[in-house]
Amino acid sequence: MSDDLSVRPVDGRRDLRSFVDLPYRLHGDSDAFAFVPPLRMSEFETLDPDRNPFFEHARVTLFLAEREGVVVGRIAAIDDDNHNATHDDNLIFFGFFEAADEATAHALLARVEAEAANLGRDAVRGPANPSLNDSAGLQLDAYDRPAFVMMPQNPPDYVEWVARAGYEKVKDLYAWMVHSEGGMPERFARLARRVRDRTGAVVRNVDMDAFDEELSRLKMIYSRAWERNWGQVAYTEAEFDHLAKNLRMILDPRTVQFLEIDGDTAGVAVGIPDLNQVLAKFNGRLFPTGIFHLLRRTKIIDQVRVAILGVLPEYRNRGFELVLIDEFWRRAVAAGYPRAEMSWILEDNEGINKALRAIGGDVYKRYRIFEKSV
Repeated sequence: MSDDLSVRPVDGRRDLRSFVDLPYRLHGDSDAFAFVPPLRMSEFETLDPDRNPFFEHARVTLFLAEREGVVVGRIAAIDDDNHNATHDDNLIFFGFFEAADEATAHALLARVEAEAANLGRDAVRGPANPSLNDSAGLQLDAYDRPAFVMMPQNPPDYVEWVARAGYEKVKDLYAWMVHSEGGMPERFARLARRVRDRTGAVVRNVDMDAFDEELSRLKMIYSRAWERNWGQVAYTEAEFDHLAKNLRMILDPRTVQFLEIDGDTAGVAVGIPDLNQVLAKFNGRLFPTGIFHLLRRTKIIDQVRVAILGVLPEYRNRGFELVLIDEFWRRAVAAGYPRAEMSWILEDNEGINKALRAIGGDVYKRYRIFEKSV
């Protein structure tokens, strides 16, 4: 570490503001990538142990890097009990990574590695902000394309800096783009119709008037359908309720659908209107002008991010995924969303990747999770 560069823990509200503000200062005028300023109030909530139930099972230590009294980097060391217990791992994560230069990046990563060693952990993995249930990975390409809601974003240098610090790929995550030009490929639509006709499968929109009951169905599907995925850690009840409360304010009922087989809930698709199309118009602050854009969001947003799409294990490999994708896409287009990002999808999730390719989707962005032994 150079003599004029220091890394220290965040101490107090002023340091926390510096931690949250750094990306806006580093990337606000960036030509390296299409930076979308996140909503500052959401960033503070994510990092607040009193408001984010993730902290009930994890310890998060925030660090700032300074050079000559100026903050030039930030990182978090994230020790998640639920992840290690679920996957029989002995690691910590790094997250919320930002650096003005490579020396700063390496100093920050070294500090997290020291934390890992002090805790007796075997490895550091990341980035996760703060978990894989949130935004995760370093963006590898398509830097000219703005991030969709709740997806990470970074300049291209970060990938090289992390790799040169000794970190290696552990998994890539895909973001697929699908669009309405040309419509649904007829062969795919025909297969979906055959499954519907043969099985009587029904897809219905979420009932917002029965939100609590619908949320229970979503919890059940999410916990069972993703429980064996790489890196997956089940939401706690508190975490799921916290997520639902935040999403309820921006969800469009026309892009949330349940798949039912013989009256039983078998699958779900959740499309989130891309709030980043609105956030791009102001610098992360609701006032004085941001609230105007937020109130006009239905006139601005014309794309969705499909953050959840899956069926229960007992219904897989029977064509029901085709029905769910076909119905979701038709209804999303009819609702005024001609583009959808399907993200993120594990690079080795053969079933979903194959289906998205069949409807004309393209892997237009990739994100990488890195790991280093300590």
